[in-house]
Amino acid sequence: MPPKFGDLKRYCERDGWVLVRNTDHWYYEKVLSDGTVLQTKVSHAIHKEIPAHLWKWILKKQLRISEKDFWDKL
Repeated sequence: MPPKFGDLKRYCERDGWVLVRNTDHWYYEKVLSDGTVLQTKVSHAIHKEIPAHLWKWILKKQLRISEKDFWDKL
């Protein structure tokens, strides 16, 4: 089951992502040790589930982690 947007927000806060903007969404960034900057945005609709296809894309392209690593951080 995909997580809710609230789970993604909590992950970002626990994993050292920095909130860079709060407008229509929460926008987070994280700088990796090699200088790579990761970015993601989180809907304010924290009670809604992230659609499965979007969740896979977020894991692969934005967070760059496995689903197991995501759940382990929560």
